[in-house]
Amino acid sequence: MQSSQRHPHHLVLSRHGEGRPAFDEASRDARRRPILFSRVERAVRALVDESGSATAEYAVATMAAVGFAGLLVLILRGDEVRGILTGLVRKALTVAD
Repeated sequence: MQSSQRHPHHLVLSRHGEGRPAFDEASRDARRRPILFSRVERAVRALVDESGSATAEYAVATMAAVGFAGLLVLILRGDEVRGILTGLVRKALTVAD
């Protein structure tokens, strides 16, 4: 029987004459490790992938700045605030006597 046609549970004789399975669990696990590690590595990379996170952070910061600017515009359009600011500017521009 050729090696490619052997049944997975075919026994191989060791030097001491003891039979052991040609494809035992340890060798099967050793063959699966690279596949398992590559799958785990891909999963971890997908979880910690930060590409695009800087863009999202800039977008959030920009939207917060736009919201704050809109709030300031609403506050500064009020008559009371306008009067306070006008008084501050006039006081700053006048020379003390």
